Amino acid sequence: MTAFDDNLAKLDIYLAPFRSAGIQNRIAGKDAPGAGGVFQTRSPVDKSVICNVAHGTAENIDAAARAAHAAFAAWRDMPATARRAILIRIAEGIEARAEEIALCECWDTGQAYKFMSKAALRGAENFRYFADQVVQARDGQHLKSPTLMNITTRVPIGPVGVITPWNTPFMLSTWKIAPALAAGCSVVHKPAEASPLTARLLVEIAEEAGLPPGVLNTVNGFGEDAGKALCAHPLIKAIAFVGESRTGSLITKQGADTLKRNHLELGGKNPVIVFEDADLDRALDAVIFMIYSINGERCTSSSRLLVQDTIREDFEARLIERVNAIKVGHPLDPATEIGPLISEEHFDKVTRYFETARAEGATIAAGGETVGETGYFVRPTLFTDANNRMRIAREEIFGPVLTSIPFGTEEEALQIANDTPYGLTGYVWTNDLTRALRFTDRLEAGMIWVNSENVRHLPTPFGGVKASGIGRDGGDWSFDFYMELKHIGFATGQHKITKLGTLS
Repeated sequence: MTAFDDNLAKLDIYLAPFRSAGIQNRIAGKDAPGAGGVFQTRSPVDKSVICNVAHGTAENIDAAARAAHAAFAAWRDMPATARRAILIRIAEGIEARAEEIALCECWDTGQAYKFMSKAALRGAENFRYFADQVVQARDGQHLKSPTLMNITTRVPIGPVGVITPWNTPFMLSTWKIAPALAAGCSVVHKPAEASPLTARLLVEIAEEAGLPPGVLNTVNGFGEDAGKALCAHPLIKAIAFVGESRTGSLITKQGADTLKRNHLELGGKNPVIVFEDADLDRALDAVIFMIYSINGERCTSSSRLLVQDTIREDFEARLIERVNAIKVGHPLDPATEIGPLISEEHFDKVTRYFETARAEGATIAAGGETVGETGYFVRPTLFTDANNRMRIAREEIFGPVLTSIPFGTEEEALQIANDTPYGLTGYVWTNDLTRALRFTDRLEAGMIWVNSENVRHLPTPFGGVKASGIGRDGGDWSFDFYMELKHIGFATGQHKITKLGTLS
């Protein structure tokens, strides 16, 4: 039996509970049907129905918010060491079921096993990291003044809403939920309707690890009903969201009446800038990895290649050869590098850009084709002879599609890189240290890597500028979002207090 056959056989076992019972909402530690009935989730591999999913609505969100509110005080007041122990057990539970999570996620999202096999372990790492921060999460500062001993402390903000996307749903769910729980918040989680399987696995693992009922609640549904109700609910104190910039704007509006705090991790049209003095072999590897891995369906993908005109011809020739060699196939095949796109709607969106590129005068140097008829497969695609005014260079395609744009000078490269509504990440390839310092200082992006692909280090801040988001995740920055800062001043003596209304 090949590894591919073995994965298929195991997947059949892991999907059996979903096929028989569907996916229910989980509220206050109990299964709850959707007030809107059910909807079906389908695999992008062959368009087959995976299972029925509870269609949560505002009614379910209200029940979940009330459950989170009722559970909050006890979770907040639990000793930090006890909360830490629960989070560690969640990490251990994720590790024990990592294969199940990975295979289900491949089938649900179309992501290749090559990458999803590690995603569950990254989720466990998220829980372990934030578990280690629990004890000092409330620590503050001592700010002495002439008359007062001023101290700061932090307290959890309360029940929070977490809305996660469909591209790498398990890992991104843990990236939001782990720090929220570590901070002492309770959570209502609305996973993406297109990939709901592993959110169910996460809440099961959490409860088996001893997380009290109501501390983590999961409501499946759509943005226009469940998502909107979550953002507007008065008991929910903050919303952490990952997704499109347009949706982020709606979330801000929906939470305005309740003055809800928002952390928004949104879209990107990220540049990778390759100068002539770069290590071109490593740059080529990184360019390919950061757009074609994860099916190109990630916010930090480097979807605009800015390549210096002196090396452009040779670099693009090597790029075309490599792109044409990328293996498109079944996501459970360990050799597959690109699987199908998430859904018919997204497949149609991505493939429309093939005609857009032709109409705008760009060259489709690789790909630009669909693959087969059984799923939502496209070939990895490269557009050349492009400029930054084209739609293919300005709009977030969110697929395995790279647009190559030439530049002549450092100043021109910077102008092109910054000429976008987005500002999530940037990647700079040069061996000139002073150029790297100059360029990164003026590059409009929340995260920048020099001579590297995106390598996440959990204590560092993650987030974007402009239309790419508001706020930062990672390390102590996560606690800044999920906790309220409090100042307390203690008088150190009998300082003079101005008297009013004294009798003469």
